[in-house]
Amino acid sequence: METTATNKAIQLGDIAPDFEQDSTEGTIKFHQWAGNSWVILFSHPKDYTPVCTTELGTVAKLKSEFDKRGVKAIGLSVDPLADHKGWTKDIEETQNCKINFPLLADGDRKVSSLYGMIHPNANDTFTVRSVFIIDPNKKVRLMITYPASTGRNFNEILRVIDSLQLTDKHKVATPANWKDGEDVIIVPALKDEAEIKKLFPKGYKAVRPYLRITPQPNKN
Repeated sequence: METTATNKAIQLGDIAPDFEQDSTEGTIKFHQWAGNSWVILFSHPKDYTPVCTTELGTVAKLKSEFDKRGVKAIGLSVDPLADHKGWTKDIEETQNCKINFPLLADGDRKVSSLYGMIHPNANDTFTVRSVFIIDPNKKVRLMITYPASTGRNFNEILRVIDSLQLTDKHKVATPANWKDGEDVIIVPALKDEAEIKKLFPKGYKAVRPYLRITPQPNKN
């Protein structure tokens, strides 16, 4: 089903707005296309620009990492489909990779309006560098906005996905600068020592009563 634009700002936990839009891989019906996967929806300001060229190449090269995590990537700009197809050739030549994910051609600003990707005080024509991580239940789990001049760190986006997927399955949170495989924090709401012992058989270190460090539970 196609959703019309709204002025309501998207917040964490909201259902990601559905849409139907043209792309380099044909018409995308977003929720249907997403299926049961996690999704990274990210916008770039304009085709044939240098920072965007490096970003799309980076995402293409990370496909195996996204696949391991059950993640689909989909890009967007307000340029027409013909520009996307021409620019894709430049990306593939300069970044030494094949573009292996769809690019939405949002010429009518339908999707960028739904997701608040155009910030008039920055530029009233082009999208900023927005990132939305959406889970298999179609809920928005993370939003990051970068200015046009700053390329994104997609290793950080992978790190966040690792954290989201881990904390969905276990009663933990991840500390600052955490990376997959490092120690985590037992959530403060978990008080029962018998349950803690069962969930975290490797034990924990209580730095403070509310700060309990334990090895990542899904690692040997």
